[in-house]
Order: sequence, then structure tokens, then C-alpha cells
Amino acid sequence: MGPAQRMDSARSHDGRMRTGTRFQQHPSLRVLSPDQLEEIHLATLEILARTGVKVFDEGSLALLRSRGAAVDGTRVRIPAALVAAALASAPCRVRVANREGAPAMSLERGRVYFGTGSDVPSTFDPETGAWRPTRKQDVADFARLADALEQVDFVMAMGIAGELPAAAASVHHFEAMVLNTTKPILYVTGDARDVAVITGMAETVAGGPEALAAAPFLVHYAQPTSPLQHGAEALGRLLFCARKGLPVIYVPAPIRGASAPVSAAGAIALANAETLSGLVIHQLAAPGAPFIYGAGIPALDMRTALCSYAGPDYLLGVAAVTALGRHYGLPVFSTAGCADSQIFDQQAGLEAGCSLLAQGLAGGNLVHDLGYLAAGMASSMEMLLLCNEAAGMVRRILRGLPLDRHTLALEVIEKAGPGGSYFAEEHTVGSFRDSLHFAGLANRADWSRWQAEGGLEFGERARRRAREILREHRCPELPAGRRPRLL
Repeated sequence: MGPAQRMDSARSHDGRMRTGTRFQQHPSLRVLSPDQLEEIHLATLEILARTGVKVFDEGSLALLRSRGAAVDGTRVRIPAALVAAALASAPCRVRVANREGAPAMSLERGRVYFGTGSDVPSTFDPETGAWRPTRKQDVADFARLADALEQVDFVMAMGIAGELPAAAASVHHFEAMVLNTTKPILYVTGDARDVAVITGMAETVAGGPEALAAAPFLVHYAQPTSPLQHGAEALGRLLFCARKGLPVIYVPAPIRGASAPVSAAGAIALANAETLSGLVIHQLAAPGAPFIYGAGIPALDMRTALCSYAGPDYLLGVAAVTALGRHYGLPVFSTAGCADSQIFDQQAGLEAGCSLLAQGLAGGNLVHDLGYLAAGMASSMEMLLLCNEAAGMVRRILRGLPLDRHTLALEVIEKAGPGGSYFAEEHTVGSFRDSLHFAGLANRADWSRWQAEGGLEFGERARRRAREILREHRCPELPAGRRPRLL
């Protein structure tokens, strides 16, 4: 049945759409066909069965050996049946709560959430604009800023507290975040012991281990080592979360032309092998435990030997990985809202806007790194404000154009007639808030009004708004018995 036939079948005999009939098309970006997805999957199975992966954890090796994997020292070759079993047991939906235990995110097909990024060494000072090392107070301030922004759904640290010993930083980052936002927290640490410490702190905040397990508000982010290696620390963190039943992201970042083939298809197949072999270990340890799929596949710029965070090669790679995750029915971790530009400028806006639209259309569930500059080496509050604005525009595009009797407005068109006005119609007054997108910081005034309001560029408006939020916004305090203690 073609489009015209479908429309005809929904109309009554007088030519008008039947009451209650609704058509909805949600825009999307499809970079791989079903056949291409299957080819990458088959290539992945060949990599795992023939090339294999290295596993540097005795417990994981024992698990794999007991289930039929071929183990030769640390080299493991994984049969397709183990991959199929892991994909079958992993949940297709992962629910994440906020700090108060209320539902906040349901990671499943069709749900896109935006959040900040994690550990960068530098930030742009919101008062002076100077590039400087990140401090713990910046982690707290970014969390409080994100807590106030409508389009930011989850929070990551946005920095590495340079004044703290590296061994203690991740625990301090978590404390700074959990005291300054009620939104879900994604956290990073390189030490398996810190995962246990942070989980204990989160259990205090939630009201106990059972309360946290029932409504987790934190998600751990771990990584294998490209190409095709699973380190002991990464697996320790992965397995701790699996056995606790807490959500975990396991996302490689192979570099095209360095730690992965330079070709996109080869890099995607390699990254997929790394993620799926991690999933196999995770599900063998705790079948049905929540696992979040994904991969970042940056390209090495052969002129500068640096990785691009915002070029079209990276965006297409992340969109392709998202398509694979949807193909498998797994929640997907994604990347957007970051720029290669060293400062907050026109290039930063171009790169952030393109990436947010591309990954929103691709359908990743957790789109992180909003607010990054310098290819992930610096954070910027102005950049986060811009990304908040862009995410609102992307969400409006993702809604599509609902088509039903009310939105077709045939009665209103008939009433107004040729040459009529719709401005004062009840349909306009009652529907404009749902029908139109309203800008926040973006300027939509004419020249004279813009001049009268100060003639400020977007960057200055964003800077002033960030300072205003930091002055005025306060996250609700945790009760004394639920405040985490630094151990």
C-alpha cells in the first residue's frame, strides 16, 4: 500500500480524516542497511572465533574456558554460540533513576538522552575566560549548572581535579557531583577498588544497597584496551557492576589508522568485537545484568597525529555503532556536543550542532560529551549552554510532524477563508506552545531590538547565563543520614 492509499484508508466518506487517526514519522539517520549490519556482525564473529581477544583476568579466563571458549594463555577465541547467548540474555531496556529514586531515564529504542562529558584536564574559567587546570570546584560547578539545564539529562564529571592525588580523584569527583545534582550520574575510574567505594557512597545516598539496586542513579563507564584486549582493572570493574546488578557501559575507542584499521568498516568490526567479547564475559558472570553497548571510533588525522572528535568520519562511525546496538536490541552509549576547536568559537558551534543532530537522528540512548572543546582536552560552560540550546532544537526535530485532525486544522482554514488571519483563532492560542519551538539563548529578535537589549553575541549571553545559574541555582541538600562520606 502506497502513501496515497494509506491516507485514503484513514478518511471518512466526506473526505475528512477520521477522529482519532494519527500519523507520525520520527526523523532518523540510517547509515547502514540491514544487509550491511549483518555483514559487520558476521565479520565480528570471525574476528572473535579466529583472531580472538586477550584477557588479563584469571576469573574471566576460567569463566570463558568453562563455557567452551578456546583459551590459550591469555588469548581467547570465542565461538558464535557464546555471543548469541550473551545477546539473548542482556536486557533490551535499562532503567536509571535520579538521586531521589524516581524514574529518570529508560534506555531503550526511541529514547535519546543528553549529558555532559567526563575527565578532561583543563577548563575555561567562567569568570576570566582563561584556560587553566580543572579543580574539584569546577566538577561541582558543572554538576550544578547541568542540574539547572532543561535539556541535560545526566551528569559526568567534566574534569579531572588537578589539585588532588590521581588515586583519590574519581571518588572526590563523585562526591562533588552527587552533592550538586539530582540527575543520574555516569562516572569513570581507573581503579576497581574505587568502583566499590563509589558504590558504597551511592548506597548511602540511596538509603541502602537494596534501594540502590532497585533504582540505580549511577552508571559506571569502563573500557577495553584496543586492539582486542581486556585488562584486569577494566574487567574487575565490569564484573563488580555485573554481580551487583548495576548498569555498566563498556565502550572501546580504537583509533582508525593506529589501533584499528583505517577503513571505517574494519574499525567498526574490530570495535564491535571488543564490546561483544566484553558482553560475553559480563553475561557469563551475571546473566541478565544491565549492559550498555557502544564505541567511539576516532580517526587519526595524518597531518597532525591527533584524533578528531567532531569530524564527519567520527560522526559516521558513532552513528554506525548506534545502528549496530539497535540491531542487537541493546541500549547504546553515544557521543556528541564536542568540538575539535581549541576555543569556544564559530567552529565549536558548527561542530557541536552537527554532531548533536547526527547522533540524535541516529538514536543513541546516552549522548555524552556536551560541553567539550579541544578534542576532549578542555571543558567550557559556554559550550555546555550552547549544547543545551542545540539539544532542545534536536529534540524538536526528533518529534517530527504529528498529523491528525487537530493539526490539519481544516475547520480553522475553512473559518478563516482566503485572506483571513489565524492570529487570534482559538486553535492558534491553544496550540502554539505545542506546535512551535521557542529559543532560549539564541537570538530571534530584529536588529533594533537586539541592539536595545545590549547587542550581545551568543558567547557573551552564554557566559552571563552560566554565571547567573551558578549564583542562583542550588541543588536540594541530602538529609544528614544520606550524605556520603569520603573514605
